[in-house]
Amino acid sequence: MLPKELMTDFLAIAFFLLVGVVFAVVPIIISSLIVKRSAGAKREETYESGMQTIGSAWIQFTVAYYIYALIFLAFDVDVLYLFPVALAYGKYALRDLVEVTIFVGILSLAIVYAWCKGVFEWETKR
Repeated sequence: MLPKELMTDFLAIAFFLLVGVVFAVVPIIISSLIVKRSAGAKREETYESGMQTIGSAWIQFTVAYYIYALIFLAFDVDVLYLFPVALAYGKYALRDLVEVTIFVGILSLAIVYAWCKGVFEWETKR
């Protein structure tokens, strides 16, 4: 048998998990009940600023777009780590500043590496 304190912790976690699932599933169910269903040729068309499309919307993009997206995502997530550090500055502010500088320096090395590999050079098709 588990101690009472541990059991209440498990119940709290289970409650928050249940609330999270409810908040995720209920909007999906409500939208599926409310949405107006449509079918036909217009449904399969791609909408792009109200202009008529030319050709198929299923074209291949160059891999450079995906590499830019991955680099942006990596730096976007890493910047999120800087906010808690900035809030946690305490009596060791100089040490924390050095640690953040090292962290940003390592991130900068990733950009330098990508630049040296030629990731930022666009090849145009003629």
